[in-house]
Amino acid sequence: MSAPISQKAPGVLAASTAAEIALAAPCARLSLRARGDLAPLNAALGLTLPTRIGQVVPAGERQVICLGPDEWMIHAPSDDTAAIASACADAYATLPHSLVDVSAREVTLTIKGAHAAELLTIGCARDIDGIPVGEGRRTFFDGQTVILWRDGDTAFRMDVWNSFSGHVFDLLKTGCAELAAEHA
Repeated sequence: MSAPISQKAPGVLAASTAAEIALAAPCARLSLRARGDLAPLNAALGLTLPTRIGQVVPAGERQVICLGPDEWMIHAPSDDTAAIASACADAYATLPHSLVDVSAREVTLTIKGAHAAELLTIGCARDIDGIPVGEGRRTFFDGQTVILWRDGDTAFRMDVWNSFSGHVFDLLKTGCAELAAEHA
Protein backbone atom coordinates (compact mmCIF):
# COMPACT_ATOMS: atom_id res chain seq x y z
CA MET A 1 0.00 0.00 0.00
CA SER A 2 1.39 3.42 -0.85
CA ALA A 3 1.81 6.21 1.71
CA PRO A 4 -0.97 8.80 1.94
CA ILE A 5 -0.29 12.09 0.14
CA SER A 6 -0.16 13.90 3.49
CA GLN A 7 2.86 11.78 4.51
CA LYS A 8 4.87 12.63 1.41
CA ALA A 9 7.52 15.34 1.37
CA PRO A 10 6.50 18.58 -0.36
CA GLY A 11 7.58 18.67 -3.98
CA VAL A 12 6.70 17.45 -7.46
CA LEU A 13 4.51 14.34 -7.48
CA ALA A 14 3.89 14.08 -11.23
CA ALA A 15 4.93 16.01 -14.30
CA SER A 16 4.50 15.91 -18.05
CA THR A 17 4.69 18.36 -20.93
CA ALA A 18 1.07 19.28 -20.12
CA ALA A 19 1.32 20.12 -16.43
CA GLU A 20 3.09 19.56 -13.13
CA ILE A 21 1.40 18.46 -9.92
CA ALA A 22 3.17 19.09 -6.63
CA LEU A 23 2.45 18.82 -2.94
CA ALA A 24 2.77 22.21 -1.26
CA ALA A 25 4.44 22.62 2.10
CA PRO A 26 2.08 22.38 5.07
CA CYS A 27 0.53 25.62 6.30
CA ALA A 28 -1.85 26.85 8.95
CA ARG A 29 -5.48 26.70 7.80
CA LEU A 30 -8.08 28.39 9.90
CA SER A 31 -11.80 28.37 9.16
CA LEU A 32 -13.40 31.62 10.26
CA ARG A 33 -17.13 32.33 10.56
CA ALA A 34 -18.47 35.75 11.63
CA ARG A 35 -21.34 38.15 10.99
CA GLY A 36 -21.73 41.86 11.53
CA ASP A 37 -19.13 44.59 11.70
CA LEU A 38 -15.87 42.83 10.84
CA ALA A 39 -13.67 45.73 12.05
CA PRO A 40 -12.52 43.94 15.25
CA LEU A 41 -11.43 40.87 13.26
CA ASN A 42 -9.82 43.01 10.57
CA ALA A 43 -7.77 44.77 13.26
CA ALA A 44 -6.91 41.48 14.98
CA LEU A 45 -5.77 39.85 11.72
CA GLY A 46 -4.00 42.91 10.35
CA LEU A 47 -5.94 42.80 7.08
CA THR A 48 -9.37 43.54 5.67
CA LEU A 49 -11.43 40.39 5.30
CA PRO A 50 -12.71 40.08 1.73
CA THR A 51 -16.47 40.37 1.40
CA ARG A 52 -17.00 39.11 -2.16
CA ILE A 53 -17.20 35.33 -2.51
CA GLY A 54 -14.06 34.08 -4.24
CA GLN A 55 -12.04 37.19 -3.43
CA VAL A 56 -8.56 36.57 -1.99
CA VAL A 57 -6.76 39.11 0.18
CA PRO A 58 -3.03 38.63 0.70
CA ALA A 59 -1.31 40.19 3.71
CA GLY A 60 2.37 39.30 3.91
CA GLU A 61 2.59 35.54 4.17
CA ARG A 62 -1.10 35.24 5.02
CA GLN A 63 -3.95 34.83 2.54
CA VAL A 64 -7.67 34.88 3.21
CA ILE A 65 -10.33 33.71 0.79
CA CYS A 66 -14.01 34.52 1.16
CA LEU A 67 -15.98 31.27 0.81
CA GLY A 68 -19.41 32.59 1.74
CA PRO A 69 -21.16 35.67 3.09
CA ASP A 70 -19.90 34.89 6.60
CA GLU A 71 -17.11 32.36 5.93
CA TRP A 72 -13.38 32.62 5.24
CA MET A 73 -10.38 30.31 5.03
CA ILE A 74 -7.10 31.72 6.29
CA HIS A 75 -3.77 30.34 5.05
CA ALA A 76 -0.69 31.36 7.02
CA PRO A 77 2.72 30.01 7.98
CA SER A 78 2.31 27.06 10.36
CA ASP A 79 3.89 28.90 13.26
CA ASP A 80 1.28 31.72 12.99
CA THR A 81 -1.60 29.58 14.26
CA ALA A 82 -1.29 30.51 17.92
CA ALA A 83 -0.85 34.23 17.18
CA ILE A 84 -3.91 34.30 14.93
CA ALA A 85 -6.00 32.39 17.47
CA SER A 86 -4.89 34.71 20.28
CA ALA A 87 -5.59 37.88 18.28
CA CYS A 88 -9.04 36.63 17.31
CA ALA A 89 -9.79 35.55 20.88
CA ASP A 90 -9.09 39.11 21.98
CA ALA A 91 -11.65 40.32 19.42
CA TYR A 92 -14.31 37.82 20.53
CA ALA A 93 -15.84 40.10 23.20
CA THR A 94 -16.53 42.72 20.52
CA LEU A 95 -17.51 40.34 17.73
CA PRO A 96 -18.48 36.75 18.57
CA HIS A 97 -17.16 34.41 15.90
CA SER A 98 -15.91 30.88 15.27
CA LEU A 99 -12.25 30.23 14.45
CA VAL A 100 -11.29 26.59 13.96
CA ASP A 101 -7.83 25.23 13.16
CA VAL A 102 -8.35 22.78 10.28
CA SER A 103 -4.66 22.55 9.34
CA ALA A 104 -4.46 18.77 9.70
CA ARG A 105 -7.62 18.19 7.65
CA GLU A 106 -6.27 19.21 4.23
CA VAL A 107 -3.29 19.25 1.93
CA THR A 108 -2.61 21.59 -0.96
CA LEU A 109 -1.76 20.36 -4.42
CA THR A 110 -0.28 22.83 -6.89
CA ILE A 111 -1.14 22.39 -10.54
CA LYS A 112 0.79 24.42 -13.08
CA GLY A 113 1.74 24.30 -16.71
CA ALA A 114 0.50 25.11 -20.17
CA HIS A 115 -2.52 22.81 -19.84
CA ALA A 116 -3.23 23.19 -16.10
CA ALA A 117 -6.70 24.68 -16.61
CA GLU A 118 -7.60 21.94 -19.07
CA LEU A 119 -6.30 19.31 -16.64
CA LEU A 120 -8.63 20.60 -13.91
CA THR A 121 -11.66 20.11 -16.16
CA ILE A 122 -11.30 16.32 -15.88
CA GLY A 123 -12.93 16.50 -12.45
CA CYS A 124 -14.39 19.98 -12.17
CA ALA A 125 -17.49 21.05 -14.05
CA ARG A 126 -16.83 24.72 -13.26
CA ASP A 127 -15.56 27.06 -16.00
CA ILE A 128 -11.93 27.12 -14.89
CA ASP A 129 -11.07 29.99 -17.26
CA GLY A 130 -13.85 32.02 -15.61
CA ILE A 131 -11.94 32.16 -12.31
CA PRO A 132 -9.89 35.38 -12.39
CA VAL A 133 -6.22 35.24 -11.46
CA GLY A 134 -5.85 36.05 -7.77
CA GLU A 135 -9.23 34.59 -6.80
CA GLY A 136 -10.53 31.19 -5.82
CA ARG A 137 -13.66 29.13 -5.38
CA ARG A 138 -14.99 26.34 -3.26
CA THR A 139 -16.06 23.76 -5.78
CA PHE A 140 -16.21 20.03 -6.44
CA PHE A 141 -13.56 17.87 -8.04
CA ASP A 142 -14.92 14.45 -8.95
CA GLY A 143 -17.48 14.77 -6.15
CA GLN A 144 -14.98 15.93 -3.52
CA THR A 145 -15.26 19.40 -2.01
CA VAL A 146 -12.09 21.41 -2.69
CA ILE A 147 -10.95 25.01 -2.61
CA LEU A 148 -9.43 25.99 -5.93
CA TRP A 149 -7.11 29.02 -5.92
CA ARG A 150 -5.97 30.60 -9.19
CA ASP A 151 -2.49 32.02 -8.70
CA GLY A 152 -1.69 32.76 -12.36
CA ASP A 153 -2.82 32.12 -15.90
CA THR A 154 -1.38 28.60 -15.72
CA ALA A 155 -0.97 28.13 -11.95
CA PHE A 156 -3.50 26.79 -9.46
CA ARG A 157 -3.65 25.45 -5.91
CA MET A 158 -6.20 22.94 -4.74
CA ASP A 159 -6.95 22.38 -1.05
CA VAL A 160 -8.33 18.88 -0.65
CA TRP A 161 -9.19 16.84 2.44
CA ASN A 162 -6.50 14.30 3.33
CA SER A 163 -8.94 11.42 3.06
CA PHE A 164 -9.63 12.25 -0.60
CA SER A 165 -6.19 13.51 -1.61
CA GLY A 166 -4.99 10.16 -3.01
CA HIS A 167 -8.06 9.84 -5.20
CA VAL A 168 -7.80 13.44 -6.46
CA PHE A 169 -4.07 13.10 -7.08
CA ASP A 170 -4.52 9.84 -9.02
CA LEU A 171 -7.08 11.52 -11.32
CA LEU A 172 -4.79 14.51 -11.87
CA LYS A 173 -1.77 12.27 -12.50
CA THR A 174 -3.67 10.20 -15.07
CA GLY A 175 -5.02 13.34 -16.74
CA CYS A 176 -1.54 14.87 -16.79
CA ALA A 177 -0.18 11.91 -18.75
CA GLU A 178 -3.21 11.75 -21.07
CA LEU A 179 -3.02 15.47 -21.89
CA ALA A 180 0.68 15.19 -22.63
CA ALA A 181 -0.01 12.36 -25.09
CA GLU A 182 -2.94 14.25 -26.62
CA HIS A 183 -0.91 17.43 -27.16
CA ALA A 184 2.25 15.65 -28.35
